Amino acid sequence: MAEILKAEHLRKVFFSQEREVLAVDDVSFSLKQGEKLAIIGESGSGKTTVARLVTRLIDASSGKIFLEGDDITHARGKQLKEAYKKMQMVFQSPIESFDPRLTLGDGIMESLLNHGLKKAAALEECLKLLSLCGLPKEFAPRYPHEVSGGQCQRAAIARALAIEPKLLILDEATSALDVTVQAEILKLLQQLQKERTMAYLFICHDIALVQDFCDRVIVMHEGSIVEEGTPDDVIKHPQKAYTKKLIESVL
Repeated sequence: MAEILKAEHLRKVFFSQEREVLAVDDVSFSLKQGEKLAIIGESGSGKTTVARLVTRLIDASSGKIFLEGDDITHARGKQLKEAYKKMQMVFQSPIESFDPRLTLGDGIMESLLNHGLKKAAALEECLKLLSLCGLPKEFAPRYPHEVSGGQCQRAAIARALAIEPKLLILDEATSALDVTVQAEILKLLQQLQKERTMAYLFICHDIALVQDFCDRVIVMHEGSIVEEGTPDDVIKHPQKAYTKKLIESVL
């Protein structure tokens, strides 16, 4: 499979009250089309910062980011818009990711309209996407606060799929959901990945959650990658004391 995402020596320094905080330190990895890669670690390990870097929500202090071979490290304007046709992000809190003034349907249709679809065609596609993600058409006129967290996350995934991206970045996308709904969302993602051959970058703090879901796992600690491999290798044969501690906390 072709390489869709590559990060080279990413580094991110935040400045706060004349103090430097090194959030990400020399992080490199690649992700192929159709592959599911997890980045796990405790809160503050740098995994969410990595997600925000590769999606260009924040600028890297140094390093490079490539999307299908194109350097998007400093992408702006038209180049960034083109990049977002290929990758989309699903956030931890789906309700906060939607504009509360818009219905779920309007939120999904917004990107379709921005990419040139007429309103009737955008509505038809919106209803198809909702159905694909397990929500009937009756959810289109509902507002984010009128549905459950799991239902809102399904709508958020539908919105992310609207422009048919090749890569989804999921930042703790199931952590706010109960165990049953978590399992339903992961099953949905598995199904979508098989149908569309998308790649997933799955940001998570729970190594047990990704054991049966992802192809590879990267473990981060204090901004750096400390271990990587298949989920079984990392869980059954951890090499670092931090990884062993992380596994023991959830298994």
